[in-house]
Amino acid sequence: MTTKEITPSSGESRIAPGSSRLADLPWWLIAAIGLGLFTVYYIYSNADAAGAFWFLVGTRPSDIAELGLAGIAFKGITVTLTVCISAYILAMTIGVFVGLGRVSENRGLYNLATFYVEIVRGIPMLVLLAYIAFALLPMTITGLNSLGELMMESFGFGEWLAGLSTRDVPDVWRGVVGLGIGYGAFSAEIVRAGIESVERGQWEAAQAVGMTRFQTLRFIVLPQALRRMAPAYGNDFVAMIKDSALVSVLGVRDMTQSARLHSASSFQFFLTYSILTFLYLLLTISLTRLVRYIERRNTTDSRAKQHM
Repeated sequence: MTTKEITPSSGESRIAPGSSRLADLPWWLIAAIGLGLFTVYYIYSNADAAGAFWFLVGTRPSDIAELGLAGIAFKGITVTLTVCISAYILAMTIGVFVGLGRVSENRGLYNLATFYVEIVRGIPMLVLLAYIAFALLPMTITGLNSLGELMMESFGFGEWLAGLSTRDVPDVWRGVVGLGIGYGAFSAEIVRAGIESVERGQWEAAQAVGMTRFQTLRFIVLPQALRRMAPAYGNDFVAMIKDSALVSVLGVRDMTQSARLHSASSFQFFLTYSILTFLYLLLTISLTRLVRYIERRNTTDSRAKQHM
């Protein structure tokens, strides 16, 4: 006697017995949206909360009262997003080259890339930022000054290198470089894992038809690896938005530094940091939902191609 596998038709419900549509609702998201709406209403109805909010985003309420919408300038959020986007572009650039070094057959490149990844990943991000801003940067400036003096003695030019000082490098770019170098190591591991996830048979088939290793990597492996790396890159960007708050220790006027200044002057610590938390949650949850959507879209497209 054989048993038939019963599958629901297209018009039948696929919900398992004992469950309900009500229980399957994303209650955490509904609760988060409700909390967000309450926070927006509180900021709108409370003068102290409104003042803290506009201070954190970088706009004075007096400017809004005088100029209306033209007076809104999201300087605090703009600095935060500028640091994140700039540092992430730097991290992705570093990650591509170092990740390729991690899968290189050249032992020198492999060991150099591995040294960078292991050293940087072993340092806390806050320590790395402080080291780059207050130790590595002055040492680099001193080296450039010596190079400029040597160029002036030998070739008669190079005054701008000789006169360069650490004050010429804005704090925000110190934070960008620090975050970029730190996340470059994690980006390199994403690239390495993405390339190694492509089946070995793909390499062998490409080499069988006469393609070189570089051609195989460029035309066969990387297009497949990039699709698999996309969710990890999205998660890294969300993590960088949170870690961007660390640049406040360098004096960068982002949202976190603005919250520190406002709470110190008004003594409204709970109110100020609650609004700061709300702003970061608004950014991270929105981007996390976008990353999940892209991940589901890629999975659906991949399955559709497999059934073609």
